[in-house]
Formats: sequence, C-alpha cells, structure tokens
Amino acid sequence: QVQLVESGGGSVQAGDSLRLSCAASTRTFNNWAMGWFRQIPGKERESVAVITGSGRNTWYRDSVKGRFTISRDNAKNTAYLQMNNVKSEDTATYFCAAWFTVSENMDAVRRLGNFRTYWGQGTQVTVSS
Repeated sequence: QVQLVESGGGSVQAGDSLRLSCAASTRTFNNWAMGWFRQIPGKERESVAVITGSGRNTWYRDSVKGRFTISRDNAKNTAYLQMNNVKSEDTATYFCAAWFTVSENMDAVRRLGNFRTYWGQGTQVTVSS
C-alpha cells in the first residue's frame, strides 16, 4: 500500500504560478507512475497530467498544455505539478495518484491508471480572476 500526501494548494490570482507536491511512502517510487487529477463539485474527476516511473514520458490534457509541468524526484519520492499562468477554470480540488507499473508506454500507463490506483487526500486550488 502507498500513502500519498499532497501539499501546495491555495488561493491565487489568474496568471499566477503554483506548485503542488505529492510525497509517496514507498521504497520503489521509480516503479510507480504518478498522475495529477482534479475535480470540482458536481463533475467527474478528470486527469490533468501523468508521468512514468522514470520521468522520461509525460502526458497532459489539452487545456493545461504549455502551462502545467509534471515532474518527479525519485530520490525524494515526490512528484510535482508546476502550474503557471493559472486560469479561473483551473479552480478545483487536485489529487495525486500512484499506480504500479514499469511500463514507459504512455497509452498503457494511462490505461493501468484505472486499476489499483492509490489516491492522496486532495488539495484545493482556487484561482480568482
């Protein structure tokens, strides 16, 4: 079992930057794909960004491409989501997730994210315009 603890959320103005962190409790962090998801009340949770265990491959939803960057530091068992030029539509509760896979094929990694995924408790990001 993996425990995930997010931090870094808060209230910012449109155009500002914010960095979310997700610390994982596992000794084999590089064997876990990491993802950031977000949800607003009344809507389904949506994927925002995914990174493979090595950190070599990433995926972003279209609406955040060029603004958000997912990264990881395997020595610190931590994944990050750098959010630049945030918009009001980025307001949501952000969750990090982890699932075990050594695959570097992003299509496969994203499919595997539907099974045996561990979730953090979520951190609120509020962007005011």
